[in-house]
Amino acid sequence: MQAEEHADRPPLDTAWLDALLGGSPAGVAVLDGDLRYVYVNPALERINGVPAAAHLGRTIGEVLPDVDVRLDVMRRVLADGRPRDLTASGRTWADSAVERRYWRGACHRLQEGGRVSGLMVITQEITATQIEREELLRARSYLTLLDNAAVSIGTTLDAGTTCQELADFVVPVMADVAVVELIPEEDVRTRREPPPGALRLRRAGVATVPGLADSVARFGGPGTDIDYQEDAAVPRCLAADEPVIENLYGDEQLGRSAPTPERVGAYRAIGLHSAVAVPLTARGRPLGVLSLLRAGASPPFTEGLDVVVARTLAGRAAVDIDHAHRYTHEHRITGELQRSLLSEPRGPNPGIEIASLYLPAGAGALVGGDWFDAIPLRGGRHLKVMGDVMGHGVEAAVAMSNYRSMLRIMAEDDQPPHRILERLDKAVEQSGLDRAATCLVAVVDRREGVCEVASAGHPPPVFIDPGAPRARVAPLVAGPPLGTGFGGYRTTVVPCGPGTVLFMYTDGLVERRGEDIDLSIERLTRLTLPAGGRLQDLLDEVVDRFADTAEDDIAVLVSRSRGY
Repeated sequence: MQAEEHADRPPLDTAWLDALLGGSPAGVAVLDGDLRYVYVNPALERINGVPAAAHLGRTIGEVLPDVDVRLDVMRRVLADGRPRDLTASGRTWADSAVERRYWRGACHRLQEGGRVSGLMVITQEITATQIEREELLRARSYLTLLDNAAVSIGTTLDAGTTCQELADFVVPVMADVAVVELIPEEDVRTRREPPPGALRLRRAGVATVPGLADSVARFGGPGTDIDYQEDAAVPRCLAADEPVIENLYGDEQLGRSAPTPERVGAYRAIGLHSAVAVPLTARGRPLGVLSLLRAGASPPFTEGLDVVVARTLAGRAAVDIDHAHRYTHEHRITGELQRSLLSEPRGPNPGIEIASLYLPAGAGALVGGDWFDAIPLRGGRHLKVMGDVMGHGVEAAVAMSNYRSMLRIMAEDDQPPHRILERLDKAVEQSGLDRAATCLVAVVDRREGVCEVASAGHPPPVFIDPGAPRARVAPLVAGPPLGTGFGGYRTTVVPCGPGTVLFMYTDGLVERRGEDIDLSIERLTRLTLPAGGRLQDLLDEVVDRFADTAEDDIAVLVSRSRGY
């Protein structure tokens, strides 16, 4: 019956509509009860890029298949008569410089003689306003991104970690895929030479949206060497030290941007269509490239906000990567220097056993200035030294070497420990060394069964008697650190018979945040060693008890005499 009513419905007289709405700048459409076009004014013809006659009798979806319209909203207006606004977006047949356009429509129900005849939809384009709103929202999200960058990127002194943090940080807010690649360092050995004319970079960080993870993984993850053709986007970015944007609408453009032409099909298969390569530069030196890629429905990159924010993030990350490279280089030099100075000391004579331990505070910490030494003296005596130069890094290791060399010269004169420290303190002051150091000097006299000890601001030694239930902490009066020029050191004589272990250490073994140092040292009195026990077993016990909670480097030197 309803179909018969629809079939018998007289055609709409549009003459009065043309007179009323023909000159309106707003697009106007009249739709029947089935939401088919009955009338379209000239303004809507221009908006849709379709003649009015081509609309009539057809639905919106049939005329404009690439426009998203809330048909459910229109049906509710037909049902209850309450006017409603709706937003539509997409592409019409009209020429447009923008990829996606936006319209705002007002829907009103039409009635004739009390009977519902259809809808009138008045449409205005709001593309510019919508783009401005989206740009504003994007700008706000980018500002938030930049605010969070300082605490999310460069959290360690490891270049690889920083690169991965940068890649993770920009996905998905700025890109569907992010790749960070670095210029390999000169001392990095590669398995093969790059092809002639190609630029080789080492991939250091990759991040993708979940839907692309498996596809992108086929192109190589962190640690993979990537060879770029000479005219690819990445080499051009590095050569100019400027961002390079590639909107990859054609295979020719995609082939020029990809590392190799063979990648074109693979990139096209996953829908990559826009890319920007941003240089990573610090102190005027190129370090690598941050590449951002978009796929699917993501908008293409533009010269505006996208590039500004990407370059800002790349600049910040480049500073962190440069710091990491410098740290790694310094750490390697410092470690080699310290290893040469902390080699296992030789026993001064066959009657002395010696063992040592050195544990850096952690993989992320610079090597410190801890050192120890063992020097034979006349009359069967032997001198042990434990020192700790203030600070970390190459400067501390070099200062440590100077301290050690000067102390060896002082020890040759066979002076008591406090005299050695006094002379060393003056020598340091005259040498111009600008790093103070704590130092413990102990001279063991096996014939007398005693140990003479003096301290320059260093923790006291511990004596572990064979079979004793507890160890002894030497009651020292510590003088000021070396390099201060104050002097005032004193020698304390402590019993040290055959089989007694002299246990010397740096403050990293005992210092704990929030704990009194005297309580920490007292904990060492629980160390025991049975008669004839191995010194290495004692060091293993030290590692088990103290290494996990240490906040600084730990150096330990233990020695034992077998009598005279």
